[in-house]
Amino acid sequence: MAADLKLNDSSLPLRRDVKLLGKMLGEILVNHGGSELFDKVEKIRLMSKTLRTHFDEDIYIALKEEISGLSSPMRKQVIRAFAMYFHLINAAEQNHRIRRRRQYHLQDDSIVQPDSIESAVLLLKENNVNEVTIQNALDILSLELVITAHPTEATKRSILEIQQRIAGILKHIDHPLLTKKERKKLEESLFNEVTILWQTDELRHHKPTVLDEVRNGLYYFDQTLFEVLPEIHQEVAECLEKNYPTASWEVPNFLRFGSWIGGDRDGNPNVTHEVSWETLERQRRLVLKKYKNVLIDLMKRYSHSTTRVDVSTELLTYLEEKEELFLTEEKKWPVKTEAYRRVFAIIIERVRQVGKSELGYKTADELLEDLFMIHGSLKKHHPAAHELKIIQKLIRQVQMFGFHLATLDIRNHSGEHEAAITEILHKVRISENYALLSEGEKVKILQKILLDPRPLLLLNEDYSAETQEMIKVFQMIKNAHEEFGKRSILVYLVSMTKSPSDLLEVLVLAKEAGIYRLHADGTLESHLNVAPLLETIEDLTAGPVIMKTLFEMPVYREHLQILGDQQEIMLGYSDGSKDGGTLTANWKLFKAQIEIHEMAKRYQIGLKFFHGRGGSLGRGGGPLNKSILSQPAETFGDGVKITEQGEVLSSRYLLEDIAYRSLEQATSTLLLAVAHASKDPEEGQLREHVWEEAIEEISSAALIKYQSLVFGDPDFLTYFTEATPLRELGDLNIGSRPMSRKNRGRFEDLRAIPWVFAWTQSRQLLPAWYAAGTGLTSFASKGEQNLQLLQQMYMKWPFFQSTIDNLNMALMKADITTAKEYLTLVEDKAIAERIFGNILEEYQKTKDILLKITGDKELLDHTPNIQESVYRRNPYVDPLNFLQVEVIKELRKQDDPNDELLTEVLLTISGISAGLRNTG
Repeated sequence: MAADLKLNDSSLPLRRDVKLLGKMLGEILVNHGGSELFDKVEKIRLMSKTLRTHFDEDIYIALKEEISGLSSPMRKQVIRAFAMYFHLINAAEQNHRIRRRRQYHLQDDSIVQPDSIESAVLLLKENNVNEVTIQNALDILSLELVITAHPTEATKRSILEIQQRIAGILKHIDHPLLTKKERKKLEESLFNEVTILWQTDELRHHKPTVLDEVRNGLYYFDQTLFEVLPEIHQEVAECLEKNYPTASWEVPNFLRFGSWIGGDRDGNPNVTHEVSWETLERQRRLVLKKYKNVLIDLMKRYSHSTTRVDVSTELLTYLEEKEELFLTEEKKWPVKTEAYRRVFAIIIERVRQVGKSELGYKTADELLEDLFMIHGSLKKHHPAAHELKIIQKLIRQVQMFGFHLATLDIRNHSGEHEAAITEILHKVRISENYALLSEGEKVKILQKILLDPRPLLLLNEDYSAETQEMIKVFQMIKNAHEEFGKRSILVYLVSMTKSPSDLLEVLVLAKEAGIYRLHADGTLESHLNVAPLLETIEDLTAGPVIMKTLFEMPVYREHLQILGDQQEIMLGYSDGSKDGGTLTANWKLFKAQIEIHEMAKRYQIGLKFFHGRGGSLGRGGGPLNKSILSQPAETFGDGVKITEQGEVLSSRYLLEDIAYRSLEQATSTLLLAVAHASKDPEEGQLREHVWEEAIEEISSAALIKYQSLVFGDPDFLTYFTEATPLRELGDLNIGSRPMSRKNRGRFEDLRAIPWVFAWTQSRQLLPAWYAAGTGLTSFASKGEQNLQLLQQMYMKWPFFQSTIDNLNMALMKADITTAKEYLTLVEDKAIAERIFGNILEEYQKTKDILLKITGDKELLDHTPNIQESVYRRNPYVDPLNFLQVEVIKELRKQDDPNDELLTEVLLTISGISAGLRNTG
């Protein structure tokens, strides 16, 4: 298959970089392990590459013998060599994305990069979308991306930083005016970085703590997001001003980042109320440091003298009132005529004192007032046609990040709230055993409590440690609102929401902390959004009924009115796929959004859907802009919120140019979608009824197929556990959260992340595609018109196109030949052959129908860059898979765990993750 690949001319510089890095790695291998190591790696590489070009049974057997014959010390170095290659490829590909973006910018104005903000504005203009419609779209535009600590980033922070430096050097090597001496110096630096990479431990020696994960998450805000987010808004403003010069534009802060890291308690006992508070403290420290750095820079720049310019009266009055109040003599700016520097001295000191003394700003709004005052004064004497963009950017940053940096979502399992409420109600003698009551009885009791202004709780020490911790979490939220501002924590997410009482229980706990408060005069305060998380197929189906019941409940309806009649609803992509297969889960998610949106519209309630997508295809992953487009068109105006997890963080936000490009694509997509929906609401909802009937039928057939294997075959869990590295994943130290909620041996308690991660490692990728082939084929086989309908759906329906494209990608990354090697790990050969035979048959069926729908000759023909990337990587991933099987086989024979063998397994897991760019 690889032999037929037409190499893309635009990738020539990338292939040059990969060749250069590969040559350097080869030199390092010789230096470290002698020619024996280099020759061994090269021999395995060439055999693997030959097999990918043209499969030969003799070479296949010879390759396996070569790998099985490796001694332990040599084997470990061979594993490291192949894994290292992917870290280098990843850096090179990141740089190539930046290179392609720069090449567009170097073209004349008639050539605009697809999916850029400029291309979106030009499309709006070509389609005669007027200024009013665009401004209306901007006013409701909302995209919130939430970083999570889900344990899917297998690559260590130190490795990511080396990749970042390598990409930076490659970027400089591209400079056309480099001298030979400069190039030599850069190549020497590059070689040194590759050497350091080889000499750095790839594996974490300890499981990260939650605060380690907080530190890793803050790294992206520090390195890229603080700068990039305001630049995206500035680009929107500039493109609109350029193409609609007569209009006066107001670009609101439509793009924000939030976080779950330090707030996600679901199944993670390490996230305590103290950890959440420390997270908020660290977020504030970082954002204040960033502000201080910009303010010091502005103080240096704004050396204007009142002997040369007239500053505003407001600014002079400010100096008279504030300078003595906030600064000691030694902290005052010494030059009286340099008014701006005197003001900045005050502002910098007040920023330094935030959270430390009464001299500090109490809120970010106070800081904004001072910055607007400076900006207003500058406009009096600065040329109107040339804006001072640094202070405008800082104003935007303070508006977006406040003193909290990122809104921290709190999440916990519905069962935890029920357990706390059960104990509390038992202690205060309201209910003997609340947990055993019917849903109607629960709702009745909870409503009564919420309508009573009196507190419910006894002293904390009267409760169990678990209930005390639950109470302290809500007290922490109340304190956070006072210390960091209400935007610091806006939403409380309820995992495994199955009934209205699951949300009311959270409101009761919020009431006891004073976050939800009914005053004696009947007025209500409510400062916390309570959001259900609908995850399983059953919960998604029940979702509209759950929300309708709540919307009709006066006590809940009044709570929503306080919050501006806005309800957030989270949709889980992971557990739904694990429960019912990817095709069925995606359709149920789509359908639930339509039904809940229509229902909420009748009650005049605005919605925000929060999409819990993972990084991998089996958990709703895929390009950010495609993820946005795959939603129902009528929900675009509701606001979009999406999780950004695991390896997605490094691939999207490690480098500033890549972060910009990713967010630009998402902004472009959403702006076009919202503007078109605003222009013609009916056009926004254009979706053929026959399409929905078709996907409903396809989904039903796929669900039966999926569940017949996963739940219907009594040996399936045995196969999954033995034919994947599931057992070994827990030792990888990639996250603070346990792999399962309770008992690791039960399927329902196994988290979706290790479920997907293990299948990905074994190259079966079953959660990302299995059963879709049966669903699609059963529909298409009923007549030629059905296949034509599927082709039409693919061409015209973004949801279906995204679904099919992700299935294409999943099959491309899966590899049945390699996957077959994992059968040797299954003790019962009959089970292995039977279940793998089922998987193999479904794989071929899925591939055949996908090619018919897309009209491609081979998978991903329509996306040559991605196709070439997968082809480039496969010959190097294959040996790691063969090595993984070999080492796991040895490890599982041991009665006592062998640390050296375990390290080798973990190195293969890390290498395959880097090679496939998706973990779980």
